[in-house]
Amino acid sequence: MATSKSSAASPTAVGTARSAVRPVERPAPGWATPTCTTEVDDHSRLAYSEILTDERKDTAAGFWTRARSFFTDHRITVTCVLTDNGSCYRSKEIAAALGPGIVHKRTRPYRPQTNGKVERFNRTLAAEWAYAHTYPSDEARSRTYQAWLHHYNHHRPHTGIGGQSPIDRVGVHNVPGNYT
Repeated sequence: MATSKSSAASPTAVGTARSAVRPVERPAPGWATPTCTTEVDDHSRLAYSEILTDERKDTAAGFWTRARSFFTDHRITVTCVLTDNGSCYRSKEIAAALGPGIVHKRTRPYRPQTNGKVERFNRTLAAEWAYAHTYPSDEARSRTYQAWLHHYNHHRPHTGIGGQSPIDRVGVHNVPGNYT
């Protein structure tokens, strides 16, 4: 995947990855482990992420639709999506959600380096959010996720982009949709 060196309004690529978060308490029988599913813009490192309870094809397609809307709101045109080879990303539903204008590439099996920016996000997520504090429950931890994601996108400097935050790299400081 090539990194776009142009402005945020230019086409760019995003990578997708899933990261399982160990539960705080012992799960009940039949309980699914929450999965953080993330899209990271290749140029700015702007991240869109959700905690999902399953990895089905309709869930993945819905996630991609919301992620595309998020990137569009930040004036990022996605031209390529890189995913792992999970069954949900090989489905007709995800192909339909991506549409004809977006190239869908897949990582090589057992080669997480291919999707390095998202894998680095997952490492930061684990160190700075998921296991950085003691939470009384999974629900308590989940309630802090969006605030942490906002910090990651808007306030946390990234050494890979010269100490800027992703939103600085995108060049969008106002709330998406306002004052445009």
